[in-house]
Order: sequence, then structure tokens, then C-alpha cells
Amino acid sequence: MRRKRCFQRAFPSKQRYFSSAMEKVTRSKGRPAHEPAAITRRFVEAMAGAGVPQSEIASVLSVAVPTLRKHYRHELRRGAAVVETRLASRLMRIANGSDGTALKAIMFTLQCRFGWSRYAPPPRR
Repeated sequence: MRRKRCFQRAFPSKQRYFSSAMEKVTRSKGRPAHEPAAITRRFVEAMAGAGVPQSEIASVLSVAVPTLRKHYRHELRRGAAVVETRLASRLMRIANGSDGTALKAIMFTLQCRFGWSRYAPPPRR
């Protein structure tokens, strides 16, 4: 009891001194919302364009994967399109050759892009 009384004498009614300051401060619960900046947008686009998985990009930015998808959807799509374009151009360059690798590249392209199969009969016209 004695300690409590000493504390009360040393700090009489803290609310009396800090009431106006305490009323003005309103904090929301949880973590603050993520604010994307121009530099992080360029970073996400570059990393997605380099083929880095979204989970790795999110861990570098210290955000969750759903937050990454929410705020950087456009950059992720553009980066994925850049990767796809690069791969397609390289594949077409290989397919222009005249060796066995070129034949495999052409068959792969036909199967993935156009639904071609060497086992299925050709569709009726």
C-alpha cells in the first residue's frame, strides 16, 4: 500500500496533465497500410521481368504476397509479359535454325501456343 501511495503522490492524476494530448491521438489498430512509391513500382516491375517469384519480391519489400498483388498488379503483369516476350523471341530465334534443336523448339511452340498435338488428328474444317 505504501508504494502505491508514494506513486500516487509523485504522479497525481496524470490525466489532468495529459488529457488534451491524449484526446487528440487516435490510433487505428493493426499495421499501417502499405504506400507504394515510384521506386518500389520500378523495382517490382524489374524483378517480375527478371522472372523472380512473387513470394521473393514480397519478402524483399517486407509485405505479404496478397498486399504485393493488390498494390502492384499492373507492374507484375507487365513484368510477366516482358518475360514471356523474351522467351518467345528466343524460342523463335532457335526455331529458325536447321538442326534437331530447331525442330524441338518448333514443336514446343506449336504445342504450347496453338494446342497442336502430334497424336491427335487435325481438327475438321
